[in-house]
Amino acid sequence: MELDETDRAILRILQEDARTPFSEVARRIDMSSATVHDRVSRLEEAGVIRGYHADIDPKAVGYGVGAFVGLRVEQGREEDALERLRGIDGVREIHLTTGEWDVILRVVAADTDRLRELMFERIAETDGFSRSQTMVILGTDYEQPGPPL
Repeated sequence: MELDETDRAILRILQEDARTPFSEVARRIDMSSATVHDRVSRLEEAGVIRGYHADIDPKAVGYGVGAFVGLRVEQGREEDALERLRGIDGVREIHLTTGEWDVILRVVAADTDRLRELMFERIAETDGFSRSQTMVILGTDYEQPGPPL
């Protein structure tokens, strides 16, 4: 789908705050609410807008530890291994990558004891991986949701 500058302006506003009323979006880009509604509907139907989500602080709901986990996948076992990872509580993201690791996960846990359980009792027990490395997140200096528009 080809995006024009109006589409990008709408997306920037919604990316900043998805709860912005269409009337406010329309006011900010000097357009009618009906036109904004039509454009947003078109962006949703085209899959540009994949959903609307609350940005919840993991620490505020009991997940005080985050980590990135690099995994090396055994040849021919990729699909089964990835499917099992999707079902593990605490696995928040699964990224297929190039380089040293075939897969990088972002995981969360209540504390380091729960992280250890997640790593050794859930992820390490998943068949299809030959090696892993866990990198605990000490803090996040910068995080920007979505792509640059």
